[in-house]
Amino acid sequence: MTRRRRPAQSASADDLLSTLGQLTARAREGAELQQARVELAVALQREMLPAALPTVPGLRAAARYSPAQHGLAIGGDWYDGFPLPDGALGFSIGDVQGHDAEAAAFMGQIRIGMRAVASPAADPGEVLGRANDLLLSVDSVLFATCTFLRFDPVSWELQIARAGHVAAVWATADGQYGIAEVPGGLPLGILPGEAYPVTRRRLTTAGVFVLLTDGVVEGPSFPIEEGLARVARLIRAGAVAGTGPGELATEVMKVAELTGHSDDAAVLVLCHAAAPALPDGNG
Repeated sequence: MTRRRRPAQSASADDLLSTLGQLTARAREGAELQQARVELAVALQREMLPAALPTVPGLRAAARYSPAQHGLAIGGDWYDGFPLPDGALGFSIGDVQGHDAEAAAFMGQIRIGMRAVASPAADPGEVLGRANDLLLSVDSVLFATCTFLRFDPVSWELQIARAGHVAAVWATADGQYGIAEVPGGLPLGILPGEAYPVTRRRLTTAGVFVLLTDGVVEGPSFPIEEGLARVARLIRAGAVAGTGPGELATEVMKVAELTGHSDDAAVLVLCHAAAPALPDGNG
């Protein structure tokens, strides 16, 4: 019986193996480059978020941020809090519709720009309107959703405006809770001259007010409506129990872990006491 011999490897097969090796090396380099970009975006994101949030007697704040679980959607979410010249406090949360280091850098521009335009503005609607015009003036292809909130420590009133952003969630110590579906306008950076209506809410009962990004409440595991409902129930329990803002923020971020999301996520929690009685004796 004659044993069959294997044919000699052809030159084309050698070329194929060489090409395969080159492609593998390039893929490895590409993966390493992508990982480097992700790490840069995470570093930019964390460095540009505020190290601390402002407080006043009767109002405590805390925030949490979580990068994208798969590392490819990093860079867009932010939160902020700062004192205003008239003694009020400004808080914002938002989401740049883009990813990677470019979105992280753009996020930093928005956050700083919003601080600048907030000082002379009369209310959150004007803040968002000015921020919108500012973003359009830099001629970027990116845009952002945002909620801006102003807390007045004298009147104990929240003023809220939204630019295409996910709704806030609230709860009070007496067990009431809900989703603050306040009216809003388009995301920042889309249409010149966009108006942003302002909703006012006096905090007559102690409770919690939560701003968040869609990465907290929306993902493959369940839709945004269910995510918001889960956060609302969690916040209600915390408000009734008197849980602090830091612990509540941590618990809310656990909802993000359940969504199966691929986006980054941020939450900002405000725990407030009841409004002091007005001079005429009415609460």
